Amino acid sequence: MKDGKLIKGADYDKISAYYNLDNGTGRIRGVYLQGNAAVKSIFETWLAPFSDLDAKTLTLANTGGTDHLPFDAIGIPGFQFIQDEIEYGTRTHHSNQDNFDRIQADDMKQAATIMAAFVYQTAMMDEKIPRKAMR
Repeated sequence: MKDGKLIKGADYDKISAYYNLDNGTGRIRGVYLQGNAAVKSIFETWLAPFSDLDAKTLTLANTGGTDHLPFDAIGIPGFQFIQDEIEYGTRTHHSNQDNFDRIQADDMKQAATIMAAFVYQTAMMDEKIPRKAMR
């Protein structure tokens, strides 16, 4: 942003979406849509194959405090996955306990599979992920 106007770099229009998984080792339970109602039906379709893995929730709600926010702020759809907070707020968040031995392997496999599916589906779209109107 410069003087209240968005200055787009050379690659701005090449980016379709930004997906973030930043709350520790827990399983994905869904996606915060950040108020982007236009993606709800797309994400419902993409999450459907993972309902047996308990990833079913889509919420228009915003969530803060993580790396998707700068993308969302400049008009690139940025999404944070909803996760189980396994020891995140009580033990591992920005602490010396945030290391390999705290990883829940099955949860991370589930999360990696879902994230890979979202990235793949996004890449295979003819159009970019729908954008929200800039405020």
